[in-house]
Amino acid sequence: FMFARYAIHFFLITALLAPSQGRALARSRNIKLEIIRGLLLLSTTVCNFIAVQYLPLTITGSINFTMPLMMCALSVPLLGETVGWRRWTAILVGFLGVIVIVRPGTEAFHPASLICLAGALSAAFYSIITRKLAGVDSAATQQVYSGLIALTCIAPFAFNEWVWPTTGAGWFAFIAIGVTGMIAHQLNTIAHRYAPPSALAPFSYTELLLLALASWLIFAEPPDIWFYVGAPIIIGSGVYIWFRERQLHRPVTVAPVED
Repeated sequence: FMFARYAIHFFLITALLAPSQGRALARSRNIKLEIIRGLLLLSTTVCNFIAVQYLPLTITGSINFTMPLMMCALSVPLLGETVGWRRWTAILVGFLGVIVIVRPGTEAFHPASLICLAGALSAAFYSIITRKLAGVDSAATQQVYSGLIALTCIAPFAFNEWVWPTTGAGWFAFIAIGVTGMIAHQLNTIAHRYAPPSALAPFSYTELLLLALASWLIFAEPPDIWFYVGAPIIIGSGVYIWFRERQLHRPVTVAPVED
C-alpha cells in the first residue's frame, strides 16, 4: 500500500501537470531541501503504517496530533521564531495528554506508540521544510519530488511479496490511497504558501474526530475513556498555541487622530 500511495501520487501529478509545465515541473531551486522533505514524508508514512498494525486509530491519531506542539518547539531553532513561556507550557501540557492516552508503564502501553511519536516528529520537520520551500519551488514541483523520492526508496522492496487486490474494496483502497494522498499534500503545500505552519495546524484537528468515528464504525474499536481525557488536552494545547500566535502576529491598528 505504501508503494501504491506514492506510485499513484507521482504518476498522477506528473500526468496532470507535465504537459503544461514541461521541464519546469522538475526544476528545483533547493534540491537538498526537496530530498530531505521527501524522506521525511516517507518516514511519516512508514511509522504510521507500522503503528496502525498494533494500535487503534484513536491512539495513533492522538499521538500524531502532537505534531503542532513539536512544530512550535522546532520553530525556535529552525525558523528563528520566539516562543514564550505560555506556549512552552502549552507544549508540555499537550504531551501530558499523550501520556494520559498511551499510559507508559502500564499493561495498556505498546512500544508502537514510540514509533507513532517518531512519525509525528517527522511530520513536524516535514511541515517546517514545506514552509521553507514556499516561494522557492512551486507546489507542483514539491509534489513531484515528494512522490518521486519516496517511490524510489520503496520500489526495491515493493515487489518481494507483491499481492494484487482481489476484491472491489481492495482495488478502491489501492487507488484511493494514492489519489487522496496526492490531493491532500497538494492542498497542504498550497496552504503553506499563504500561512505559517503553526497557523494551519489547528485546522487538522477535525481529522482526529473522523479517525475516532472510523475506528468505531469500521474497525469496531470504540475509543476508551483515556482517549476522551487525553485527546481534549492535546487539542486544547494546540488550539491555544494557534490562538496565542494569532494574538502575537495581530496587526497593530492605529486610532484616527481627531482634530
